[in-house]
Amino acid sequence: MSDDRTETYPGGFGAAETQWERRRKPLSYARGESLPPFGVNLRALALAVVLPPAGELPPGASGYQAKRQELALHFAGKSELALLNGLLIANLRKSRWPRQAPALFHRLWEEMAQELLAELSTRWLISSLITFSDHGKTEAQRRSGQAFSVLFSLMKLYEYERLYSGMAPSQPFALDKRLAVPLPLQMEPFSIATGGLDVNLLVPMLLESQRDPVIAPLARRLMLDLNADPGTLFRRLGAMKTERLAVKARKSARRLAGSSAKAEGAG
Repeated sequence: MSDDRTETYPGGFGAAETQWERRRKPLSYARGESLPPFGVNLRALALAVVLPPAGELPPGASGYQAKRQELALHFAGKSELALLNGLLIANLRKSRWPRQAPALFHRLWEEMAQELLAELSTRWLISSLITFSDHGKTEAQRRSGQAFSVLFSLMKLYEYERLYSGMAPSQPFALDKRLAVPLPLQMEPFSIATGGLDVNLLVPMLLESQRDPVIAPLARRLMLDLNADPGTLFRRLGAMKTERLAVKARKSARRLAGSSAKAEGAG
């Protein structure tokens, strides 16, 4: 397969921006439809169970109704609190949203973080954290949301593309298979044995997130999940580093043994 395009994004980033704006079209609401008010009883929502949709969407259903039915199917058996968090995220990713949406999203995470952390999948925890990038109350919330957004978005792109290698996510590349070609954009190569780019990326993000009491538990949880997952770039690099150091240690041991044997022979 070949691709002789002169640009990754034909038309440049002006065209890419147009595509991005189309994806941010606000959800439509029919008469009488709305998100819950800011003062909704969150404890009651945490105890209420989402039921699967009873039927198909009616003709001409609003964007909000379609999204709510999609999420109700996804969150069936979970709490209405989890569903509301999903609906808020869906609205807040658009270019406009209902007036109460940002404040209600913050209220969920300020008052019900423990319940949400216990119930939501990692996927939805990531989506929640990313939402703070545009709607954070504090600088730490916005900076952390943006940093984690870049991290997890690039991880998703890279890890998905890697599936086409035919290798399992937990399987590191062989150390002797590296191609002797330059990295894009004239970047310097990464040292498997001594490089610190991974911790230089992750640790400052975690430290920044701990400056804010609302986003801190969410960020800590996601870092714990990342650290425990065996199928990430970071785990594979760690395994490759261990192997590289083991190879160096074996070579050093052989050299030392050879030197000792020569010394004994000379004696």
